[in-house]
Amino acid sequence: MSRVGKEPVPIPDKTKVTYLNRSLTVEGEKGKLSQSIHPAVDLKIEDGVMNVTMVTADRRSRALQGLTRSLIANMITGVTQGFERNLAVNGIGYRAELSGEKIIFNVGYSNPVTYDLPKGITATVAKNNNIKLIGIDKQKVGLAAAAIRRIRPPEPYKGKGIKYAEEHIRRKAGKTGTK
Repeated sequence: MSRVGKEPVPIPDKTKVTYLNRSLTVEGEKGKLSQSIHPAVDLKIEDGVMNVTMVTADRRSRALQGLTRSLIANMITGVTQGFERNLAVNGIGYRAELSGEKIIFNVGYSNPVTYDLPKGITATVAKNNNIKLIGIDKQKVGLAAAAIRRIRPPEPYKGKGIKYAEEHIRRKAGKTGTK
């Protein structure tokens, strides 16, 4: 059995979970998420706890049991608390500004770069260089953060670019002159 998959998923009081026709729907204070469930695993909901069980005891089912349990736990966390990802824009003259459902980046290119936020993701920009992405779907928040980072990845000499707030950039030594 999968170590992750055999752990029960607690369901908070204000969260409504519906499992019908291999489709799981989780509804909470922040919104609603749906996920289709693979036929190799099955769900059992009882007494405010959800368990993921394997249909057959083979290697693939064990892997899918752990994956399904993690996805369900993330769905429940998303609709109750939400997810957020912080990014930092570093560099002289580098900045970001929010304009409706778009973020406009001035990061050293000849023209500003515009990024359209995906549906379900909201952003806030503080001090022109701190971006906070907020949403209920962990995958969408992570993909949006990765797409924004890809606009101008941090470089190893001065650390200029867009990075995750908790990311550490390994710096390289620059060129040294000889006399």
